[in-house]
Amino acid sequence: MKRNNKLFIGGGVLLLVILFFVFSGSSSETGPEVVVEVEQGEFVIDIMTSGSLDAKNSVPIKGPTGLRNYRIWNVTIQDIIDEGTEVKKGQYVARLDQSELTGKIKDSQLEVDETQSQFTQTRLDTALTMRQARDELINLEYTVREKQLTLDQSQFEPPATIQKAEIELEKAKRGLQQAKENYEIKRQQNVAKMQEASAELRGDKNELEGLMALSQGFTILAPQDGMLIYERSWDGKPVKAGSQVSAWDPVVATLPDLTKMISKTYVNEVDIRKVKRGQSVEIGFDAFPDKNLKGRVTKVANVGEQRPNSDAKVFEVEIEVFGTDPLLKPGMTTSNKIITKTVEDALFIPLECLHSQHDSITYVYKKSGASTVKQEVIIGDANAEHVHIIAGLDAGDRVHLSSVQGMENKEVILLEEMNGKRNPQKVEAEPEPIQNESQQPQRRRRNN
Repeated sequence: MKRNNKLFIGGGVLLLVILFFVFSGSSSETGPEVVVEVEQGEFVIDIMTSGSLDAKNSVPIKGPTGLRNYRIWNVTIQDIIDEGTEVKKGQYVARLDQSELTGKIKDSQLEVDETQSQFTQTRLDTALTMRQARDELINLEYTVREKQLTLDQSQFEPPATIQKAEIELEKAKRGLQQAKENYEIKRQQNVAKMQEASAELRGDKNELEGLMALSQGFTILAPQDGMLIYERSWDGKPVKAGSQVSAWDPVVATLPDLTKMISKTYVNEVDIRKVKRGQSVEIGFDAFPDKNLKGRVTKVANVGEQRPNSDAKVFEVEIEVFGTDPLLKPGMTTSNKIITKTVEDALFIPLECLHSQHDSITYVYKKSGASTVKQEVIIGDANAEHVHIIAGLDAGDRVHLSSVQGMENKEVILLEEMNGKRNPQKVEAEPEPIQNESQQPQRRRRNN
């Protein structure tokens, strides 16, 4: 009796297996048949990008800011403390190479010495010139007095003698007046020479003093307490000993405010039109796979750029990170899921279910009772895994994930609302599964 029961049970199981394969249809081209149900609910269209964590606000740690004033365009970092070091205000951070500055200080000192010598020589020359001019004036004044005395003593002389004395006195007076005028001109000339020499000396001394003061900035100290983060160059690489610091922006590191963080990412030119300020973002962290935070797009660049090792144009996008975590540090890699659109109460299926016929008909293999039919569908937006179904399917319908063998020549059940909107192609033509982006609805791209 027990043996008969076992045979009966075994036969029943075998019958169920046979019925399963009969009612599930034929096997697909690639393996066992897989059928999924049409889902209904919130459909999210998003863009995935990778980015870098950064502080929203930070205090720059700069080298000397007056380099350009002294024609120093680049300086080399000679030494810098480790990134991530907690520093106190006034603590040593880095030292810049002073080789070029030292050479300029030596040259400036030589110029000061030379200018000082020229200034001294000019002062001596002008003093001597003015002394000679003053002596000449004194002598001419004596001459006038002598001529006046001669005239006074000639009152009882013949008229011709008196007239001659008067002429000599007049000539002496005119000579004295001309000498006084020449003396004033020489004085003004010598004052100008001294002012010029003094200005040149003062300028050279100021440059030397400025260079000496500039040298103090080559030893860089922390402006306040914080955690040291290296400055990044244009290609994203952190500075290090041996790196060049530009005179236009001599930042070597920053002290970030870790209470407010952002993620800087880049979106390719195809997807950037979908990204808008205010869109929600789900942020993950490569260093902490279990940690996720929310965020919001706060800035979208208007001008594209070309990143290193990439031919595609990308646009910088800034994402504000909501919340803080002591484990998060600037420079960490983030995965950013930018929610570009949400459709409520939508029908959607996996992208693998879609097929195309002559680029004019999009259809799926739908289960219809015990059989399978080719059903035309109207699709909307898609994300990385699913596509929004606008028409052609209902919630709970079952569709195949892949092509069904033996149905290549079956007709597609067409939608009435698509009549007149298709290309004039034969519906009976051989179907072509969707395999590339030109045939699929646009998929989400992961941006680098």
